[in-house]
Order: sequence, then structure tokens, then C-alpha cells
Amino acid sequence: MRKYAFRISIVAAALLIGIYYLWPTYVDYRFQQQLKSLTGADSLKFYEEHEADIRENRARRIKLGLDLQGGMRVVLEVNTLKLIEDLAKNKDEQFTQLAQEVRNELLTSEETPVAIMKRKFDERGIRMGKYYRSIRETNDEVASYLEDESKKAIDRAIEIVRNRVDQYGVSEPSIQKLGGTRIIVELPGVSNEQEVRDLVGKTALLEFKLLKEPEQVQRALMEIDRIIAGKTDTTAADTTKALSDTTARAHPFTSLLTGLGGDIAVSSENIDRVKRLLARDDVKRGMPPDMQVLFGAKSTIVQGVAYTPIYCVKAQAELEGGVVVNAKASIDPNTAGHVVDMEMNNEGSKDWARITGANIKKRIAIVMDNAVFSAPVVQQKIIGGRSQISGMSNLDEARLIEIVLKAGALPAPVEIAEQRSVGPSLGEDSIRSGLFSSGLATLLTILFMIIYYRTGGAVADVAVVFCLILLLAVLAAFQGTLTLPGIAGIILTLAVAVDANVLIYERVREEQATGKTLRAAIDAGYEKAFTAIFDSNLTTFITGVILFQFGTGPVQGFALTLMIGIAASMFTAIFITRIIFNVMTDKSGAKVSFG
Repeated sequence: MRKYAFRISIVAAALLIGIYYLWPTYVDYRFQQQLKSLTGADSLKFYEEHEADIRENRARRIKLGLDLQGGMRVVLEVNTLKLIEDLAKNKDEQFTQLAQEVRNELLTSEETPVAIMKRKFDERGIRMGKYYRSIRETNDEVASYLEDESKKAIDRAIEIVRNRVDQYGVSEPSIQKLGGTRIIVELPGVSNEQEVRDLVGKTALLEFKLLKEPEQVQRALMEIDRIIAGKTDTTAADTTKALSDTTARAHPFTSLLTGLGGDIAVSSENIDRVKRLLARDDVKRGMPPDMQVLFGAKSTIVQGVAYTPIYCVKAQAELEGGVVVNAKASIDPNTAGHVVDMEMNNEGSKDWARITGANIKKRIAIVMDNAVFSAPVVQQKIIGGRSQISGMSNLDEARLIEIVLKAGALPAPVEIAEQRSVGPSLGEDSIRSGLFSSGLATLLTILFMIIYYRTGGAVADVAVVFCLILLLAVLAAFQGTLTLPGIAGIILTLAVAVDANVLIYERVREEQATGKTLRAAIDAGYEKAFTAIFDSNLTTFITGVILFQFGTGPVQGFALTLMIGIAASMFTAIFITRIIFNVMTDKSGAKVSFG
């Protein structure tokens, strides 16, 4: 025994480390079972008493994939064409027409937006440098620049989505790039679809815009009335028919509006009409070029009717949200409303102090993604770069805004191309089926090995159990995610571990048939079988690496457990079983049978 002390200590250390990393999984399971057995106030009390332990063990447990615990899978499409349009230094009618042609062709083409745009410019003999970078650059140089910016925007979008998801608190997210413009986001354990849409799809463009003076707003609204009243198109006719009184006919736009706490507002019944009227080309041309009409982010219920405020702001933002370095959701002690407090960097603080100092007693709208959250009056010059967004209906909404502000704005708009939910009951069924199949396969393997190889089979079974413990411990230690295909990889790993022992035992039996002693046969069996075992496991491991590198989702889950399992099975099938046989054969009178 003493001469094997070092090797036995290695095995014991591996076992203890494995138990150490698997223990949080066991504790988390116990906590979840206790929480399920409690209801109402008892459940809440238990959670509050053990919150720290529950969070710690949940963070360190074996992570379960989307197919095992339910959740959401979202495919995001990054709108690189919008990014390309935004990069243009000027946009005349010619550029707008070309961009529209590109947008139409993208619906049926596999080309990238940059390639289509370059072709359109080449066909018309227009230099892209007129709209991008320098007029001296060729179309090829500008196209190369735009392609590079598009790729960087997608990579940046992935990082921002990952930051948002991490701050949201999803413990086992999977975020991957798919093709040139798509991002796959898998969020196990998440069920609130709207929150997920807001979290991963929100552009989060934060702007601070000055409100127009009341008299300027009045003149603009009167001009819109005059334009619409002078037309007889379908929109105007429908509006006039819906509002049959004399005032409505004379003021087809402003008659749709009402006063709300000092602001202009529109009821839910008329909001679509107002938006259609504002979208008309003649109305756009009639409005002041430096004015923009924005809607409030939230509606106010008055006598059962929802009213949405309307704000006329300067089109050019005074400051943008890129200067925000920190954000925190909280409750305003003065109003008891939900707010988000922001901190700006040095440059933003200086600009904010200058802007607020020059516009005391004026209103500045805080705009996110073209929706006004609040429009406070500047009471004094704000020094230090601190500001606040109000208007959130609950703390969850405030927290989402905090997350997107801290993570940053997406460099290009993203659209949700696909959204799929997996129910937790389906995940539970998958776990139950996976555990049953794994247990049955392991049990049958153990019985076969004992019946066929007797003592050797029992030793191999010990190695299989040890291999399973090591595999799961490595998954937990490196924060790997266990998926349903991963369970299949585990079952295959157990088969590979047993296969190594079968090769060894058959060689041992062959050596015994030549008349060698038991110890000599065992030594020869391990030495001669090693090459075949190593070669077969190496080729399988390489296959696993390729699957993990180029596969996605379920394929990666299978490859991960397969690679870990192969490494663990080599250790258990060759190292551990060899020690056991050495110890057994050193004892006088020990009987070791290989069937």
C-alpha cells in the first residue's frame, strides 16, 4: 500500500475536488425542493432567511441549458443598412432614393447592403466619397470602410447584448453570432417575453432635447391645421367625417388634441390618426425644419381614457447618452415615483452644466428611442453631471432602463427575427427522461460488466462511477452548460470508459492464456492495450473539438460533455483501475477474475 500512496492520494484528491464542485448542485437541489414544499408567506420567509446561500449555490451549480429548464430563444437581425445610412455625412434626395432601392433589393438578395449600395453607385457613376469620408476616396475604398464598420457594429451589438443579459441576471445565457447579421440569444429560465424584447432589442438611444417655445408650437400646429384643411385626400376626409362638428372641420389636427397638465396630449382613440397626419409628406414640409414631434413613453388614464402627451422639441439634440457612465434605478423620496439616476463623464458633465446654465426656466426633454420619458424645467445650472429620468411605471421598468444605459446603446437597430419559448414543464420532462435513460444505461452496463468480467467488471464499474463524478464536477467548475444532447454525450462517455476496460481485460485474458502470472498478465494487458485506447480516444476527442468549434447550441453541448468525458475516462479506465488491481494482486491470496 505504501508504495502506491502517492497515486492513491492523487485519486483521493480528484474525488474530493469532484465532490467539492458538485456539492453546490446538491445544496441548490435541496433548497429548490424545500421552496416547492412551502407556499405563500412561508416560502418568502424561507427565501429571505437563506437568500445568500441560495444565490451562492445557484451560481456554482451545474448550469442547465434551455432545453432542460425552459426559457426563451431569440434571433436578432442587426439592421446594418440603417447604420450605413447614419454614417453618411449628408443625405440629399439622390442618396435617399438610392438607399430606398437598396432596402427594396435586400428583400430578395443575398448580397450585403454595402455590396448592393456600391453597385448602385457604380451604375450611376456617382462617387460614394460624396456622402462618406472624403471625395478623394474611390468607391472600393469607401465600400471597404463601410463593410468594416458593419462587422464592428455586429460584434459591438453582441457585446452589448451580452452585457445587458449579464446585468439582467440570467445565469446560463448563450449568445452567438449566426451568419453575417444575426445573433442568437438563449435565456434559460426566463419567461417574460416583453421584458426580453425590451432588453435585447432596445436601441437605447438617449438624447436631451430642448422643448420649443409655446408660441412656436402654436404657430406650427396652426400651420398643420391649414395644410390638412386645404387638402381633400383620404386621411383628411376620414378625419373630418369622424369629427363632424364645425371646429373639427376648421381645425382637423388640433381638434384631435387636448390639454393634459400643461402639456398637449392625444387620446388612445385618436393617436393613430395623429400619427398618420404627422407622417404625411406635406405636413412634414410645412413644419419648421428644426422641430420634431415626439410622443410620451407613458400614457395617463383620465376618467377611463388613456392620454399620451405630445412634445414639440428641437430636432438637434443638445446632448446624447454616450456620455452616461453609470445609472441606477431607485425610488424618488419626494414623489415616490420610480426613477433612474444617471452620472456623466467629465466631458458630458461640462456640456450638461453649459446647457442647463443657458436654459434656466426652460424645459428639456429626456428622450430614449424617440420616446419622451420626462420633460423637466431646468431650475438651475447642474454641475457634476448628475441627472434623472422619471416616468417609469414600476421598478422593473426602471431597472431595464438602468441596464440598457449602463451596457450602452446598440450601434445599429436590431429586429427580432424569431422568438421561441420553451416551457419549464417540457424541460422537466427532458430532465426526467434524460436521467431515466442515463440511469438505465449505466445500470445495464454495470450488470453486464459484473456478470461477464466478474472482479474485473466490478473494478470497471467503480471507474465508471468515478468518471461520471469527474465529468459533472468539471462541468460545474468551468461553468459549463448541461443540455439534453449533453446528457447523450455523457451516456456515450460511459460507454467509451467501459470500452477501454474491455480492451484491457481481453488483452489480460490473452496474456493469461499464454501461461503468465496474474500480475504479469495485468501489466502486459495495460501496456499493450494503451496504444489502441489512446488512438481511439484521441480521434474521438478531435472530432469533439471540431463539433464544438463549428457547431452551435445542442451540437456544442454534446461535444463539450464528450470531450470532458473522454479525458475523464482515460484517467479512470487506465490510472484508477490499474491502482486497484495493483493493490489487490499485492495481497497474498487475493482472487482477481476477468471472466
